[in-house]
Amino acid sequence: MQTKPLDAFAASLTFLLCVVWGFNQVVVKLALADVGPIAQTGIRSAIGLVCVVAYALVAKRRIFRIDGTEAAGALAGALFTAEFIALYESLRWTTASRATVFIYAAPFFVALGAVFLLKNERLRRVQWAGLVLAFVGVALAMIGRTPGGGLLGDALALLAAALWGATTLVIKATPLRRADPIKVLLYQIAVAALVAPFAAVAFGEPSPTHASATTLAALLWQGIAVVGVSYSLWFWVLKHYSAPQLSAFTFVSPLVGVFAGWRVFEDAITPAFAVAIALVVAGLTLVTRPRRAGAQN
Repeated sequence: MQTKPLDAFAASLTFLLCVVWGFNQVVVKLALADVGPIAQTGIRSAIGLVCVVAYALVAKRRIFRIDGTEAAGALAGALFTAEFIALYESLRWTTASRATVFIYAAPFFVALGAVFLLKNERLRRVQWAGLVLAFVGVALAMIGRTPGGGLLGDALALLAAALWGATTLVIKATPLRRADPIKVLLYQIAVAALVAPFAAVAFGEPSPTHASATTLAALLWQGIAVVGVSYSLWFWVLKHYSAPQLSAFTFVSPLVGVFAGWRVFEDAITPAFAVAIALVVAGLTLVTRPRRAGAQN
C-alpha cells in the first residue's frame, strides 16, 4: 500500500499522540505510590492487550496465523518488557522531566545500530550532526544535577532508551518488518502481560494491596488510552502516511513531558538542564529530518 504525504488530519492526530506519550511518565509516577513499576508494566499491557485483540477481531485483521515471525516477536516482546520496567523503575529515582528527556534519546541508539544492522539506512551528514547534538545534550543532562534527579534513575531511563532502540532494530531487521503492525504490537504487549507477574515475584516487588482513585485512573489511562488506542492509531497512521514526515513530530513528546513534570510535580529546570533539553530536541529534529528529493546528505 502506497503511503500519502502528510495532511492536516494526520499532522493533528500525530501531534495529539505525541502529547499523550509526553504525559505518560507523569501518569506512571502518580501511580507508583500504590503499584510498583513491574506491576504497572504488566497491568497496562494486559488492559491494552484486551483492547487491541478486540479491535483486531472486529476489524478482521488476519494476525493470528503462524507466519515465521514468532521468534522475532518473542525477542521484541522481551525487549519491550525490559524497556518499560527500566523506565518505570527510573521514576522512583529521578524526576519525570529527566526521565522523559533520557527515554527520548532512543533514536540515538536506533541510528547507531542501523549503521551495523540496517545497510539500507545509512545516516546522512545532517543526521550524524543530530546524533552529536543529542549525545551532548544527554551528557550535559547526566552531568548537571537538578533537585529530585538521581544518577541511578537517569541511568535506568537511558537504559530504557537503549532497549527501545533495540526493539526498533529487531522489528526493522527481522521478518517482523513484513508483519502486520498490529501483530507486532500484540507480540510486545502480550509478552509484557505474561512476563511481568513472574518478574515482579523474582525481583521481590510487593503485590499491590491498595489503589486510590488516582492510581486506578492512571492504570486505565495507560492501558486503554496509551496502549490500546494511541499505539493502534499510531500504527494506522504509519501505514497510511509517510513515516519520515511523521517522525518529525518526535520532538513534541520530550517537551510535553518536561512541561508536565514541571506543572504536576514542580520538577526543577535549571539553566543547564534547559540547554540539555534544547540540544536533545534539536538532535532529534535533525536525526528524523526527511531527505529532500535529490539531496545527497
